Amino acid sequence: MLNIVLVEPEIPMNTGNIARTCAATGSALHLVRPLGFDISDKAVKRAGLDYWSLVDLHVYESLDDFFARHPDPDLWLTTTRARLRYCDAPYRDGCWLFFGKETAGLPQWLRDRYPERCVRLPMISEARSLNLANTVAAVTYEALRQQDFPGLAADGPAAWARQKSGQIRR
Repeated sequence: MLNIVLVEPEIPMNTGNIARTCAATGSALHLVRPLGFDISDKAVKRAGLDYWSLVDLHVYESLDDFFARHPDPDLWLTTTRARLRYCDAPYRDGCWLFFGKETAGLPQWLRDRYPERCVRLPMISEARSLNLANTVAAVTYEALRQQDFPGLAADGPAAWARQKSGQIRR
């Protein structure tokens, strides 16, 4: 299982999309406060996040709280300021994928602490960054691809439905 860590996420729609990615991939979602939105049951239901019950959610008061609970995580930090491409990192089962807040990314002290664990998605030099939810999806699926998509269905629900209805013959 992968662990997706969002450090101080600010935009609820991004976190909702990331939660959906976690639900679809069986990845755990870890949120580090402060959050720019409410994640109470009432707020989640109002937003129509019917898959929220599929998310293995953990919330931390701060990065200090996170590291107190997980002192030596096998982590990877995403940042636009890294030399290593995200597809060149060797992701292992149980690793922790860190993503920073939308307006500032991950804290400098964290990137300085783990410089060899910083990865980036290649993009043109004129682009500031990708959307957080898109970045999470790209890195998550690369990590899962390297592990041959453990626990994920090869065909998926749409193919199963077509097969069941006789549209696909095996």
